[in-house]
Amino acid sequence: MLPYITSAREGVKRLGSLLETYGTYEMNGIAFQDRDEIWWLETIGGHHWIAKRVPDDVYVVMPNQLGIDHFDLDDALGAQKNHMCSADMGEFIRDNHLDLSLNGELNPREAFGSHDDSDHVYNTPRAWFMERYLNPNTKKWDGPDADYTPESDDIPWCMEPEKKITVEDVKYVLSSHYQGTIYDPYGGSGDGLQRGRYRSIGINRNDFLSLIQMRPDQPEDVSVIQWIAFASNAFNVMVPFYPGVSTIPEYLSNTGKDVSTDNFYWSSRLVAAMADASYSKSLFHIERYQLAVASKSHALIHQYDKALKDITDQAERQKIREKANQAVADMVKEETASVMDKVLFELSCQMKNAFSRSDA
Repeated sequence: MLPYITSAREGVKRLGSLLETYGTYEMNGIAFQDRDEIWWLETIGGHHWIAKRVPDDVYVVMPNQLGIDHFDLDDALGAQKNHMCSADMGEFIRDNHLDLSLNGELNPREAFGSHDDSDHVYNTPRAWFMERYLNPNTKKWDGPDADYTPESDDIPWCMEPEKKITVEDVKYVLSSHYQGTIYDPYGGSGDGLQRGRYRSIGINRNDFLSLIQMRPDQPEDVSVIQWIAFASNAFNVMVPFYPGVSTIPEYLSNTGKDVSTDNFYWSSRLVAAMADASYSKSLFHIERYQLAVASKSHALIHQYDKALKDITDQAERQKIREKANQAVADMVKEETASVMDKVLFELSCQMKNAFSRSDA
């Protein structure tokens, strides 16, 4: 889409036209974002799609299932102020009797989504934890009289948070393994029967996490920061990089199929595997690692934002952005090597061939 569009709304229209022309064999969700709007498009399968503008001042939670829970079909087929859809969506819903509402308000989740038993293990618990964290006081999330449970099919698609959401908040919820609940696979609370019951968000096979931070208060060439992380989110760190560069630091760019501590990807994989196997002993090392990298990342971005403030030459600005990215890479390489040493020591102390006698 990106080479052909200049706004989020244009992205929806272009992708929608391609879907109507060529179709798709499965359902997927795609987000489009610019400085002014965020749109969420859902493919319904075949040649049908819907899209909804995300209301201002809310966040959206989307596990692996169709989530939009309210849709104004009249707007989508008319003014398209906040909703869009394929041209024949009205007939498609009518002819196939897909509107299951009793009040005439279309709920796409009921009409097109899934509500099977696997959703209650794989999807809805993730939405429950994220909204429980970002809106702890808005609803009751725990106990026999909870408004929503991990297996609720009506968890809101979007909510207005109780405070502004930070980069660290996003990283935390995407790293979740239901910490603080009886479902935590690493936890010690409860009778243990519920541990690992639900699919964690920060799962072992997480491979890549990207967060796009848009900063309208900055000059255009640095108004976007891309934060990235590799491996299991429960144990990794997320670091920021400026876009619009011609070189990538070697610590990120030299990843190959052979395991190596010389790059961020494999180092993150190694740290995660070792920390998982020595969780109780390594957790505080991971927490300190995550805190150190986050604080140093913000400090570096602040430092280079300031350095760029009075530079007008575009070539020089690019060099400074590349220098900043190298500084971030050098920092995270040092911190990752340090935490790897610590968790390796903790895991080594738990080897099965250990013996109590201390000898040389």
